[in-house]
Amino acid sequence: MVQTSCSSDLPDNMAKAIAGIREAAAKGAQIVCLQELFGSLYFCDVEDHDNFKLAEAIPGPSTHTFSSLAKELGVVIVASLFEKRAEGLYHNTTAVLDSDGTYLGKYRKMHIPDDPGYYEKFYFTPGDMGYKVFKTKVGTIGVLICWDQWYPEAARITSLMGAEILFYPTAIGWHREATKETNDEQYQAWQTIQRSHAVANGVPVVSVNRVGTEGNQQFWGGSFATNAFGRVLYQADHVAEEVHVQELDMENSDRYRTHWPFLRDRRIDSYSPILKRFIDED
Repeated sequence: MVQTSCSSDLPDNMAKAIAGIREAAAKGAQIVCLQELFGSLYFCDVEDHDNFKLAEAIPGPSTHTFSSLAKELGVVIVASLFEKRAEGLYHNTTAVLDSDGTYLGKYRKMHIPDDPGYYEKFYFTPGDMGYKVFKTKVGTIGVLICWDQWYPEAARITSLMGAEILFYPTAIGWHREATKETNDEQYQAWQTIQRSHAVANGVPVVSVNRVGTEGNQQFWGGSFATNAFGRVLYQADHVAEEVHVQELDMENSDRYRTHWPFLRDRRIDSYSPILKRFIDED
């Protein structure tokens, strides 16, 4: 987990990400996940057409850099980027590079928020590739992005596709004028919903968030990893930059799924109402 602050200096952000990946690899990491949109400030706090200049093709310059780095270090890299798909068409996208440098593909964020300070609908078209898993040399991983965290359907589908770990690159924080009680409630809800994905699906969850103050937001860090039953194995600081390597026991998923057989007992014949926006007379 590479948890950093970001600045308006784009080369410096990339250098910090590369340094974090190198540090994680030196500590024994096999998979390294960067936070959401690590390459710049979180520009979605305003609606500004100039910010579209930050986007790039995927694959493109950043994936080329990370491909070489992944091959050099022998690590899988999960890198969140601002994708320019075509003129006037942009996505919030995460690319995955295998430990031999192979570009395995990308996941485009499905759920796009639009809240004060998070005007993502102005920039991002919702993903149209569906949910994705990536078969890396060290296991099959699922990648979802930030606002996807709040949707159990996304975690369930990705897990049913064979994901052995769920990764969530994230950029979320507190409003600087909010009360301590509000801030604590929001963080606890954010962590709890993701821990529940681990419990319901019997897979570890790794969530990597940024730190630092940008505009009216203090990004709350707090990156964490759980085991396959939602127990928090590590939680990062709310303020400090951190590179942390967490060992995950991949044999636990079978044990938890056997003793708590939620997948066995799913009543898939009864779930069609979930396809409705709301269950009412209309």
